[in-house]
Amino acid sequence: MVPRVTISDAAKAIIDQLRATNGPLMFHQSGGCCDGSAPMCYVDGEFMVGEQDVWLGEVHGCPFYMSAFQFEYWEHTQLELDITKGRGASFSLEIPLGLRFVIKSRLFLDEELPLLVPTKKGA
Repeated sequence: MVPRVTISDAAKAIIDQLRATNGPLMFHQSGGCCDGSAPMCYVDGEFMVGEQDVWLGEVHGCPFYMSAFQFEYWEHTQLELDITKGRGASFSLEIPLGLRFVIKSRLFLDEELPLLVPTKKGA
């Protein structure tokens, strides 16, 4: 199976740090403008996932959801969760560290499309 979401080693290290402090984590990318289009990290269950959200997979043991509206634009791309210096204006858990999660992407190859991890609707 080809994962829809992957993760950099740098992002894994930050998730480990955040998990040690906060417990289980989750990600959601809403697709709003500005910071709303960035992946947000929450304590697992703190963000209410609904039917308009799509589960794309897990990254480093954390479920990753995206709004269905945003997924329409991203469904043909593999996402990589990464981290960068900088402070966003959001409620994401990494913000106090002076960091922010970001998404890098690439188009799936034609031969990968039949092998994609299936998505699931949110709650």
